[in-house]
Amino acid sequence: MTASTRRTVLSLYMRVFRIARSWHAQSGVTSDAETERKYILQEARTLFRQNQQLTDQESIKRCIEECEARIEIGLHYRNPYPRPTYLPPMGLATQKGRKLKAQQRLRKQAKPVYLQSHDET
Repeated sequence: MTASTRRTVLSLYMRVFRIARSWHAQSGVTSDAETERKYILQEARTLFRQNQQLTDQESIKRCIEECEARIEIGLHYRNPYPRPTYLPPMGLATQKGRKLKAQQRLRKQAKPVYLQSHDET
């Protein structure tokens, strides 16, 4: 990891913690705000630690883009949770064969940048 990449990652990490510290829930309820703050902190710690050992510059760049996208979406919608993804048309294939593999490939390609770190459900 280069020095500039390291600085970018650390600044994103600190930005997430600053956002969590000043987070107010859209509902205005204090308990909701606390729950959302805890979620933001837990999610940041989990994802940053999960990606701590990355050395490939391309994968680091993708993780940085995902982090920036999730920050902007969370601030815009005032919702820290990931936005849902929807299946493409004809997204429910049979459980066997080529159609299933083709649908899995389409779902993987259609996954937005802000959800790359989440497992398939």
